[in-house]
Amino acid sequence: MQSRELVKLYYRIGEVSDIVGVQPHVLRYWETEFRSIRPQKSSKGQRVYSRRDVEKLLKVKDLLKNQGFTIAGARKRLSEVAPSPSEPVEAEPVEAEPGAKNVRKVLLALRQDLLHMLEQITAPPGREPRVPRPKSPDR
Repeated sequence: MQSRELVKLYYRIGEVSDIVGVQPHVLRYWETEFRSIRPQKSSKGQRVYSRRDVEKLLKVKDLLKNQGFTIAGARKRLSEVAPSPSEPVEAEPVEAEPGAKNVRKVLLALRQDLLHMLEQITAPPGREPRVPRPKSPDR
């Protein structure tokens, strides 16, 4: 199921196992071998993987299974591919951590993005769209 789109913010280990195409124990082993893969733990103690974690796991699987790298070789390749701190990094959307405060922030940011897109779509030709003022996330 590698072609499945990554549309959720967080995935449980069973879902990641299906997406990546390996057993959950393999994912847990890769966590110990690749420091960049660190899923968070939910309040119930379950692993919660971000989209970035899933993408890294797909890359690890490709390196190990398709390209024939060893664990050490895959680890080295991933560290070479990772952008250095001096290189510009494309901004990523805010990801919510499990918890109400962060979910609220994400929803407010999404709302502002949607309002901005709506304004761009509905603006008459020749008129610059009005950019909505960002609201304080504490409200």
